[in-house]
Amino acid sequence: MSTTPQPTGQCNIYLNLEQEPEVTEEGLSIALGYLYSSVTIRAITSQNARSVLAAGCLLGGMDELCNYAYEICRQSITVENISTWLQFVDAVPAPSDGTSTPIEQRQMPPQTAIFGPFAQRLREDVFDFLVVTLPQTLNVGGLSTPISPHPDGQPSDAGRDTLLQIFALVPFDMFKAAVESPTFQIVGSDQARFKFAKDAIDLRKRGIARGQGAEETVVLAFGGHNGGSTVHVTRKLRKRPLWKVNA
Repeated sequence: MSTTPQPTGQCNIYLNLEQEPEVTEEGLSIALGYLYSSVTIRAITSQNARSVLAAGCLLGGMDELCNYAYEICRQSITVENISTWLQFVDAVPAPSDGTSTPIEQRQMPPQTAIFGPFAQRLREDVFDFLVVTLPQTLNVGGLSTPISPHPDGQPSDAGRDTLLQIFALVPFDMFKAAVESPTFQIVGSDQARFKFAKDAIDLRKRGIARGQGAEETVVLAFGGHNGGSTVHVTRKLRKRPLWKVNA
């Protein structure tokens, strides 16, 4: 963003929005309108909130607007749009406390850097949605969850099946953290969490993990975990095949 002074005392403001794909014309229009009247805050909806937040962070000095847009974003995370939010958080680097399996660290890409601290807050909101809200919403393992026939003849939990389809799309670092979290009690036992992770990894092999040159696995530890997680997800690079050349 740059400004050019004019002879009349006015300034032209140039915004290079090509480098900020999160900022749309609608979001920028609402943010600029907020400079003149706080009434424009009423134009923020679940559809444009993230763009307004990005525009507000870009322009700066709009704490009320940004906090309001962020809250709309947080409340708008649903089963229907979770795939879009997963694409967003995939660009937000995961924090590391040094206690989990090392995960490849990346620099924050430009499309999420614009959000500043809101990027990490949104990432945490998506994580909480996956671990707490989503299993409850889908009533995973609940008595009222619709049951349908499974190809192998076993009853299928429709809520669990939907949760599996969603977790098959979750970026690895968040998938690992979610499955290993004791808060993620889909049925209330470590064995159920382990079985869920195993089924999800089978789906991920045909989707998000395909072609990455890495293999995801899950193990269940027994005893001596002192209240920690007994379910552990790891990812390791596949060994390249060795070719023997006869001289």
